[in-house]
Amino acid sequence: MNPKTNCRYFRGDIPCKFHKSEGVFCGNCDHYDKITHRILIIKLGAIGDVIRTTPLLHKFKNEYPHSEIYWLTYSPEVVPDLVDHILKFEIKNILYLQALHFDFLINLDKDREACALAEQIKADLKVGFKLENGRCVPIDDRARHKWLTGISDDLNRVNTKSYLEEIFEICGYKFTGEKYILNLTENYQWDIKEPRPLVGLNTGCGSRWTTRLWKIENWIDLAKKLKSEGYGVILLGGEEEDERNRHISKVANVLYLGYFPLNQFLSLVNQCDLVVTAVSMALHIATGLGKKVVLFNNIFNRNEFELYGLGQIIEPDVECKGCFRGKCDTDCMSLINPDEVLAACKSLLSIK
Repeated sequence: MNPKTNCRYFRGDIPCKFHKSEGVFCGNCDHYDKITHRILIIKLGAIGDVIRTTPLLHKFKNEYPHSEIYWLTYSPEVVPDLVDHILKFEIKNILYLQALHFDFLINLDKDREACALAEQIKADLKVGFKLENGRCVPIDDRARHKWLTGISDDLNRVNTKSYLEEIFEICGYKFTGEKYILNLTENYQWDIKEPRPLVGLNTGCGSRWTTRLWKIENWIDLAKKLKSEGYGVILLGGEEEDERNRHISKVANVLYLGYFPLNQFLSLVNQCDLVVTAVSMALHIATGLGKKVVLFNNIFNRNEFELYGLGQIIEPDVECKGCFRGKCDTDCMSLINPDEVLAACKSLLSIK
């Protein structure tokens, strides 16, 4: 037997899956898939950013159908199984990557550790970001636009490109509507008896930018109004939102099932027909699952978000939109009226 070490299915330390399932060897195997390119994606986090980077895989698989793709991340659970090697950011995987040589390395993170790895790992072509004098800089001109909008709030406010347009541009492509790729790995059974359509209210936004929070009173008002219109309502969130959601559930008499591990949360969001949320992980999960979305935005550039024609962005009527502030004395989110959100929900849910 002459093992074909350049096959995508060759493992090196254990039998490949086809040897185990069919008993074939390299000399008589019809599954031989010669690797033509090795591609490394460095996109560490956060979870939502990892999810919204997955459309790039459409381009890579189309242009390099026999490529072997590696992805280094803090959140391996949301990387699609289309990727051959999903690697969590830890020392054993970093050592492994440093021993390899890639045809194409894409670093889309500006963190020092990501940029340092982009410098150290061997590749014929590198795009995205690297270190220079200990600081993040663009590898080439294609990444310069995203780099500049990251270091200048003024440039970010006037940016007209979405995140997807920017990262496709960095990789030398044009974004043409490629969808998120989000695999549901667990098929949880939910006993939800609420009316349909079912509207998920994701009431949190994380602790970094608390300026995105909508008041509990507004969530209660919206939940009651949705119920009165005959819609089912379910509250969504993590551990940080648990106390808030329990209160809203009690006062508005709407369903709250608790908070769950990520894969189970994905399955719960998948039960919804529409999700109301601030900019958060839930936004990208809902988008990846093809759900309709009402998105609250106040501190980011609205052009950043790609909702694929399934969503509506609601913003407060203030001149300082896109301020990128994590904290602010002005509660501009209170200017968003529950009736306005209800109207957006009704409009989106009326579209088949």
